[in-house]
Amino acid sequence: MDTGSHLLLGVTLAGLAHITPAVAHDPALAQALMVATVVGSHAPDFDTVARLRGISFYIRFHRGITHSIPALFLWPLIISLPLAWGFGLMGQFGILYGWTLLAVVLHVFLDMLNAYGVQCIRPITKRWVHLDVLAIFEPLVFGVHLVAAIWWIAFNEDPTVLFPVAYGMTLVYIGVRAWQHHRNVKRVTRALETSGISHVFPSIHPFHWRFVIETEKLFYTGRIEYARVILEDVYPKQQRDAIIQATVGVDGVRAFLGFAQRIHVTWKEIADGYEVTWSDVRFWYNRKLPFGVDVVLDRDLNVVNHRLGWRKKAWDPPFV
Repeated sequence: MDTGSHLLLGVTLAGLAHITPAVAHDPALAQALMVATVVGSHAPDFDTVARLRGISFYIRFHRGITHSIPALFLWPLIISLPLAWGFGLMGQFGILYGWTLLAVVLHVFLDMLNAYGVQCIRPITKRWVHLDVLAIFEPLVFGVHLVAAIWWIAFNEDPTVLFPVAYGMTLVYIGVRAWQHHRNVKRVTRALETSGISHVFPSIHPFHWRFVIETEKLFYTGRIEYARVILEDVYPKQQRDAIIQATVGVDGVRAFLGFAQRIHVTWKEIADGYEVTWSDVRFWYNRKLPFGVDVVLDRDLNVVNHRLGWRKKAWDPPFV
């Protein structure tokens, strides 16, 4: 989920905490909780500092260890302990820790629901978990929580009524999106009359989805608009010959292979050698494969240079 939504849910989680009598009747605890839940709702994404080490390091690190099982319990400790001491609330440390834990868990849960995913089962496994249920930004979720926050802060409305309703609506919405996803996976498989690994991805529009199906020899990509399945492109798989194999040891390619799931690789001859293109088909958009690695080789299959990342402008879709 996007940063703005995470921070907003941190605010509304602080409002929801007023269902705890100790929070409702202690202004100092309520203030400390506001800081704790806002920071906790964003804390796992502090891993963006990994960008300073380069894109390969960032791809390996982002949504990895900072979203792992141990991190779920360490972030709340790092955040709530100084706050409890600073606000003179060591006797209320358990409440601070518990609500901060909920903020961190909610962050990871929401990230798990989109297409990029998280390595939330580390250290048990480094497998990426993505349920493809929510878009990176969900206008309805953001709108519901924004209205609730404004109503609480500006008009002093009862938070014990507002925020249970807001979070109840959010859970119902997630359930509806999960049901849509399940239906669309079946719809695509039935329409294309093929078997394979199917992915269906949401967009900001509630009834527009994208899909990828990987079979033994092909990738199928397309759109679902309402109940209509539209096939856009078919990408044949290419055998990994000597030219492709010459790029496997490149740092950017190794980082890409540790993250990508629906991998498509091609090569073409250029003036002084070859260009090998690795792409993750999950992130196709507008008949293009915008995420991957481009490696240039000379005639002797030595690596000349390579580039890992998005082949698009930051403001162009897809937004994952």
